[in-house]
Amino acid sequence: MKYLIIGGVAGGATVAARLRRMDEKADIILFERGKYVSYANCGLPYYIGDTINDRNKLFVQTVKGFTDRFRIDIRTEQEVTAIYPDKKQVEVKNLSTGEIYTETYNKLVLSPGAEPLRPGIEGIQSKKIFTLRNVPDTDTIKNYVNKEKPQQAVVVGGGFIGLEMAENLHELGIHVTIIEMANQVMAPLDYSMAAIVHQHLKEKKVNLLLEDGVDRFEEKGNNIIVHLKSGKQVVSDMVLLSIGVRPETKLAKEANLTLGKLGGIEVNKYMQTSDPDIYALGDAIEVKHLVTGKPALIPLAGPANKQGRIVADNIVFGNKETYQGTIGNSIAKVFDLTVATAGANAKLLKREQIIYCSSYTHSASHAGYYPGAVPLSIKVLFSPESGQLFGAQVVGFGGVDKRIEMMAQVIQRKGTIYDLISLEQAYAPPYSSAKDPVNMAGYVAENILTGKVKVVQWRDIANLDKDTLLVDVRTRDEYNLGSLPGAINIPVDELRERLSELPKDKPIIVSCAIGLRGYLAYRILEQNGYTNIRNLSGGYKTWHTATAKITQHNNSVPNKPIIDDEPERTSGKLIEIDACGLQCPGPVLQLKKHYSDLQTGERLRITATDQGFAKDVSSWCNMTGARLVEVKNKAGIIHATIEKGEAKNACKMITNGDNKTLIVFSDDLDKALASFVIANGAASTGKKVTMFFTFWGLNVIKKRKKPAVSKDIFGKMFGWMMPSHSGKLKLSKMNMAGAGSWMMRLIMKRKHIDSLESLITQATENGVEMIACTMSMDVMGVKKEELLDTVTLGGVASYLERAEEANVNLFI
Repeated sequence: MKYLIIGGVAGGATVAARLRRMDEKADIILFERGKYVSYANCGLPYYIGDTINDRNKLFVQTVKGFTDRFRIDIRTEQEVTAIYPDKKQVEVKNLSTGEIYTETYNKLVLSPGAEPLRPGIEGIQSKKIFTLRNVPDTDTIKNYVNKEKPQQAVVVGGGFIGLEMAENLHELGIHVTIIEMANQVMAPLDYSMAAIVHQHLKEKKVNLLLEDGVDRFEEKGNNIIVHLKSGKQVVSDMVLLSIGVRPETKLAKEANLTLGKLGGIEVNKYMQTSDPDIYALGDAIEVKHLVTGKPALIPLAGPANKQGRIVADNIVFGNKETYQGTIGNSIAKVFDLTVATAGANAKLLKREQIIYCSSYTHSASHAGYYPGAVPLSIKVLFSPESGQLFGAQVVGFGGVDKRIEMMAQVIQRKGTIYDLISLEQAYAPPYSSAKDPVNMAGYVAENILTGKVKVVQWRDIANLDKDTLLVDVRTRDEYNLGSLPGAINIPVDELRERLSELPKDKPIIVSCAIGLRGYLAYRILEQNGYTNIRNLSGGYKTWHTATAKITQHNNSVPNKPIIDDEPERTSGKLIEIDACGLQCPGPVLQLKKHYSDLQTGERLRITATDQGFAKDVSSWCNMTGARLVEVKNKAGIIHATIEKGEAKNACKMITNGDNKTLIVFSDDLDKALASFVIANGAASTGKKVTMFFTFWGLNVIKKRKKPAVSKDIFGKMFGWMMPSHSGKLKLSKMNMAGAGSWMMRLIMKRKHIDSLESLITQATENGVEMIACTMSMDVMGVKKEELLDTVTLGGVASYLERAEEANVNLFI
């Protein structure tokens, strides 16, 4: 028997080796158009980033090694250019000599893989633009990086390969910008889970431009300029395209083999194409998705290897082995994070019109009291009727791989969330908890399924009915560090004594840090006669992460987490505090407790695994006058160093003491104009300008088009009485029922004087900091969503901190 295999690497090489083991006498020929027959495709980014130092380690098997062991005829740099099924013959071109010849076969195997997408964008042929699919691509990128020493790189595409390349280029000291047309990276994840990745990239000083695409490339001097569809431009030294792959089906199509609806080669359960003597596998074929039952393109090495074994056995022994399909189980390292997914995500379930429920849990990777426990976030999607587990997503710093694999087994066997509960793990404090995170995900899902709790998702918070009451049941310290807009604070331990404060005729949403205390509050309320209640799934942590803005960083060399310029001191008192395993506000309380033991100039170093602590410690320093020397995230553990300072010396700012601050108390049009004229004038001279809007001044910075927000009766009354936005402001004198402000705007327009709205825009562009007083907002019922997006929230401490560094303070 004569077997021909087109394509090596994972699928084709597996078929060849298995065929020989099953048939010692067969004539086996493998054609590979590249130089290498079997290499670690998934390891290529890590060789570029110097994680893998030895290039030879990329090669699973050499041509000589393969031939010596299996006596297979390996023909590299030879490309099959045509298949003639009626003649059982292929046409081959020797790429080294140009010779063209034919070979016959009894059985033929197609393993051509997939090719990177390279759309017809202007300028895409630049030699500074690369794709990564094989060893020659790797060598090209590696040589360019070593020779040209690029400082800036753009990665187009936020998929697995794109993020792995972003990490490895970053590790080489290159500043990286990721451009992704979708609203998130890593498409297999749902947005809320991808948002964890977004924030981690932000911590690593990687720029992330979402919902924007490339319009064209332009070489300019030694740089390549990436022109985006939004009009933005990104200057770079190199570009890596990672916008996806498509199955290589040219040979199959020209041989009249049937292609599927998604463009891949169609195969049956035995891995046969429409021609029974031709089998196909790997990235080029369509497979059955085990959750939806529909065809899918899932280019992963694991399924390709399994398919290769089945193909070889069916060729030798007849069609006995079947490939059932795949759930797309995948995992990736993104800097310190591990990201994994299995089964269907919400987008796929919605597209296939499969009804589902979802829930979030946030656990520790192992027992919290044992050192090294780090955060682990899990999302599960399941049937609201049977509880069948449709999908699972896990993002964390440790223990992610074993959790996704446990849940993948349940999904693959069409198990339920009850199976998650019953899964038995090997338990010891260094490895898990008595209630493993997978069990906890099952418990929470079961509570939803059996009606013990009703949940609301993070997306729903922005569109709540105006009568809905938000109740934050965390501690006061947690609440003060940040909460849902409009939420009131009743700690769960006080809830039973304060039930009289909560009406029974209004919808109530309870929330906590991760959902557990919210569930306890839900049960208390339900058993005390409350009927219209829901718990925020995943708590404040999920909502805050999913709604956080993505800020951009300056194009500077990364890996500089030190906030203060001063070198680390080698003498003086230093207290070490371990707050790992504690949830918010635990780390802050530990910081507060031990900070009081310090004398001025002494330092405290604290470690915590609560990811929100990186932000909280900065806020705490600003509020207390402590100096934040350093904060960095190492493998999911936050390391912060704080120095005790005089109360007047809040966190040190780089300043020349010549800053300007303005308190805008009034919403009179003329006074608002004056305040922004002064602010822009000062900003134009390079001064740092802060505008603090309080009471009536809040009306100046309201949006024209506001989202619907929930307000109490007093908030609504203030809203009726106050101007709705800057266009409705009145003059302080001679307003004449609105005629005065109309005349003022008309005269300004005729004399080409900027309007108030133009001045506000200029202030934003000039870097003027606009802070809204949170106390005034609470009193007057103004919500964050009503204010301009560029406005930040703060209290009097925020103003005083800026005023300390200013030599001009105006009250308007």
